[in-house]
Amino acid sequence: MMIQIKNFYFNDFRECCSVLWDESDECVIVDPGCNSDSEKDILYGFIAKTGLHPAMILLTHGHFDHVLGLADCAAKYGIPVYMHPADKETMKTNGYLAKAFGISMPATDVDTKDIADGDRISFGNTVLEVIHTPGHTPGGVCYYDREDKVLLSGDTLFAGSIGRTDHPGGDYDRLMESIFSKLMCLDGDIEVIPGHGPKTTIADERTRNPFLMPFDMDMNEEDEGQENPGS
Repeated sequence: MMIQIKNFYFNDFRECCSVLWDESDECVIVDPGCNSDSEKDILYGFIAKTGLHPAMILLTHGHFDHVLGLADCAAKYGIPVYMHPADKETMKTNGYLAKAFGISMPATDVDTKDIADGDRISFGNTVLEVIHTPGHTPGGVCYYDREDKVLLSGDTLFAGSIGRTDHPGGDYDRLMESIFSKLMCLDGDIEVIPGHGPKTTIADERTRNPFLMPFDMDMNEEDEGQENPGS
């Protein structure tokens, strides 16, 4: 049985919260951005109806729209929260950032367990690999299920776009380096689930993402060279 994934789109920013589970019925909750009682009821109701047993919460990064339901969710299930430590400062600035967007920020003083690039996180019979992709935030990560060829990219990579870098801690050069060196080298048929917007694949982003056109041009030149070795 392959991994199963249910995506919910919460709060005013349509942030993608994902629930992943396998035949063990253990699950992980990624980026619980549920901001209202009705949104929490949707998430918790699905978990109860499906008979799942939450094992942990995984954060792709610490921006407010991805953690609005974090404290409530962690308390409800009594489960640990995993996040890259470089985003602890990001979490501290959430109140100011949320206020700028007219959002009331709930308390997020939740203890987090540190993760690092290359870590392997296991639940049930599934293993997720941590890929540290700084740029959108210093501690941004992607979660990669190598066996099922699924990548949860957070706000690092979107369908046809990339994460913004104009918030505190953002760094455009680091983001591009993360995408080129750690994501574009993955298999093209990997399904990508971003933190906002529709799903995509690595191959589609290589060839269609306008922000990655230098990569696309290099690939085309390489292909042309292989097709015409005498030129």
